Amino acid sequence: MVWNGVFSRCAVALMAVVAFGGVAIQAAEVARYDNYRLYRVTPQSEEQLRAVTAMEQASDSLIFLETARKVGDRFDIVVAPHKLADFTETLEADYIQHQVIDENVQNAFDQERTRITNKRAKGTFDWSDYHTLEEIHAWLDKLASEHSEVELLDAGRSHQNRTLKGVKLSYGEGRPGVFIEGGIHAREWISPATVTYILNELVNSEDAQVRALAEKFDWYVFPSVNPDGYAYTFQVNRLWRKTRKPYGPFCYGADPNRNWDFHWAEQGTSNNACADTYAGPQAFSEVETRSLSAFVEKLRGKLGAYIAFHSYSQLLLFPYGHTGEHSPNHKDLNEIAEATVKSLAKRYGTQYKYGNVYDAIYPASGSSVDWSYGAQDVKIAYTYELRPDSDAWNGFVLPPNQIVPTGEETLDSLVTLLEESSARGYYDAKN
Repeated sequence: MVWNGVFSRCAVALMAVVAFGGVAIQAAEVARYDNYRLYRVTPQSEEQLRAVTAMEQASDSLIFLETARKVGDRFDIVVAPHKLADFTETLEADYIQHQVIDENVQNAFDQERTRITNKRAKGTFDWSDYHTLEEIHAWLDKLASEHSEVELLDAGRSHQNRTLKGVKLSYGEGRPGVFIEGGIHAREWISPATVTYILNELVNSEDAQVRALAEKFDWYVFPSVNPDGYAYTFQVNRLWRKTRKPYGPFCYGADPNRNWDFHWAEQGTSNNACADTYAGPQAFSEVETRSLSAFVEKLRGKLGAYIAFHSYSQLLLFPYGHTGEHSPNHKDLNEIAEATVKSLAKRYGTQYKYGNVYDAIYPASGSSVDWSYGAQDVKIAYTYELRPDSDAWNGFVLPPNQIVPTGEETLDSLVTLLEESSARGYYDAKN
């Protein structure tokens, strides 16, 4: 959930609206990033930090993959070829440290696309590579057909009429509920992959701890809650983040993790419809967030935890994002997070940081996790920022050989997170 960024609207030439597999999609040329360079920029003063941050709003030819939180942190910025001279001239004029990390970011996307295309011919669903939305939905259908404890869920339709499909996993009614959200940001492919991995383990694992976890809760699992955006990253633009609702002739989508009706648009959002952090014209303007929130509201009083999966930076975050003021149970959330990241590190040594969103990453309001906490009274509410860590130059293109390790260590940590919160009595009222 590396939230800040600006999508180059000039990168995609929209062609027509066609029917494909019963879903209306916009046929478009595949967005390519040939000769787009990746720069790592490190401001050394508050003035330099403000100067680089201002570039986000000033140019539609820069894509911010990583945004500095303070002086000395780095920005990772993809720069269009026609913008290179202006970009570097601005940095050099202000003596801002910068270096080229990649001369041509398209190469990584080409390799990824070729690999996935070759694997697709095999027709298998496993966690050796990433899957399309259609493949994920077909797997959910199959899981429900083969396991009586798995029930298909439909939380509504997207702007382009795709299903917000999930499942309920339950070994007995009346247990405290855990809501798992994946894929709200389209380009974060490791999120749906990790969510489906965890779901598969909850259903099929014979490990005693995992079995106990699976049977203690009612699970509501939605691997891809931004289906239009996720499909678009496979079909057109690998770096797309938002929904696909049109806003004017050139701009599409709002950030679905800035669109929830809890301190909407107060912090860390944009009012520019072309920006990656565009909060929308009003809260719940996007049918995806409006539909999903309505589904969650029907579970009011049943949910003990709401957990969202994003990437990247290896962080475990909790409310609030709109203010630095601590939440009422901040101490518990912080202590649970500390135990959780220690548990996560045991298997592979993967190091996570943790904290409330506002302090640990940057101000950001209108998120699903803050809404579930503040509006729905779900007091165990966390966001995972999955692999890789923040030093990766393009963490959205995580090699597929890291899917299973990511899933394994995340499930380890989830066991701890729910055990620790259970030990503090958070689910007693829901038993």
